[in-house]
This record gives sequence, structure tokens and C-alpha cells, in this order.
Amino acid sequence: MFALPLTGDAELRPLSPWHAEEFLTHLDRAREHIAPWVGASFVATDLESARRVLRRSADKWADDAGGIWGIWRDGVLVGGVLFVSFSTATGVAEAGCWLEPAAEGRGLVTRAATRIVDWAIRERGIHRVEWRTSVGNVRSVAVARRLGMRHEGTLRQVAPTPTGRVDIEVWAVLADEWRAGR
Repeated sequence: MFALPLTGDAELRPLSPWHAEEFLTHLDRAREHIAPWVGASFVATDLESARRVLRRSADKWADDAGGIWGIWRDGVLVGGVLFVSFSTATGVAEAGCWLEPAAEGRGLVTRAATRIVDWAIRERGIHRVEWRTSVGNVRSVAVARRLGMRHEGTLRQVAPTPTGRVDIEVWAVLADEWRAGR
């Protein structure tokens, strides 16, 4: 298995279905913090639902339509990055992230997202990487900015949630902008 260093004490690794127990333990620490920002189907509540989340991502990886990587700090899963969607046919991918509170403020998500965006553009020929986030998710917007993405607009009341419909900001970077900024 491979691991890419992010900092002296953190690394990025593929997150697979066999990590379900560790993933669920991590989500138990992060659940309340990330629930307002991620889809309910992602925030697994038991071992079987954790396996389903990771299996869905593994299936996307097998179909060349997405992928998920965990961020481990001092050997403990603390968050991750993913491609929600990924199409080499259209050249468009959507990246996302999540992180538990204890790991915030260390630049881990920005470093991890940089790795997967760079790989998608340079290795896979993706032309456009999007970052979609709920309005008000200031940490996610900050990551998009650090990645050199531009705010392209806000989709009003596009996403249903248990507490009502939410607005989603769309950020993106094009391959030529990414290369120029690196």
C-alpha cells in the first residue's frame, strides 16, 4: 500500500472498505462537526453503513468515476478527501473533503486536496475540478481559495437537507490555471 506524506506526522492513503471499522470510529468523533456540511448518506452510523459508504467509493474507483483517500495523523484516521464525481470523458471532476475538529488548522485538507487535484489534472487529463460547498461553510471555502479556485456562483436552494433546502457555492479551477499556479 502507498502513503503520501502531508506533514511530518500526517499522510494520505487510499480509504478502502476494509477500513470500515476505523472509518466508523473516526465518524463517531467527527459526526456532529461534519453533519451540517456533508450528505447524510456519507455520515455512517453503524458498521454496515460505513462499509456501504466505502464500498460505494471503491465501486466508483473501479468504474473510474471517483475515489476516496483518508488522512491519517499519528496513525489515526482524522479526515479525508474524495472525488464525488470524476469523468475523463467530459474532463470534469468534483472534489470534496471532511475533517474532524481535532485535526483542523494544520493545512491537512489543503495538502491532501492539492495532491488529488494535481493527480487528476496532470495524470488523468481532467480539465476542470469543481468544489461545491454549502453557503456558510467558511472552512471549505477557504480550502477552495487556497487551491486557487474561483467562485463561479451559488446554486440557490439546490440541496435538500433534513432542516430545509440549502444554497451551494460552486468553485472551480481549470487545468491551465492549475498548471500556471504551480
